[in-house]
Amino acid sequence: VMVVGATQHQRSLALALLYSLGAHGIMTLNDFKAIEGDRRMGIGSLPVRLGVTGAARVACAVMLLPQLVVVGLLGLWGAPLHAAAVAALVVVQALMMRRFLTDPRAQALWYSGFGVPVFVTGMMVSAFALRGLAGGGA
Repeated sequence: VMVVGATQHQRSLALALLYSLGAHGIMTLNDFKAIEGDRRMGIGSLPVRLGVTGAARVACAVMLLPQLVVVGLLGLWGAPLHAAAVAALVVVQALMMRRFLTDPRAQALWYSGFGVPVFVTGMMVSAFALRGLAGGGA
């Protein structure tokens, strides 16, 4: 906090919280691998509780909505290029999610392999934005 200042620390915590919320969607994707086992064992994973389609929609929303807030915050904080980059990554994810939502059970592994790295790339872009805002270059 002393190196980058309290404001930068609060920004970092805000982004960490938002991306942590988004990671809940990633965890839900992992639950698609064990739906039958979860049912037999009485484990109330989201795909068991909400059904495959409902859980897939929740996972997508939980991944996209925090990132949209990140885009807004980065713009508000004076990092418009980083905000645009994260927004572009969100669009890519949304397009991939369309495929995932056509058959969530069959596409969960595909989306985990290709969509999740795009989500993580958004985290990295956000980290570079904070570094630039702290005066460490972009």
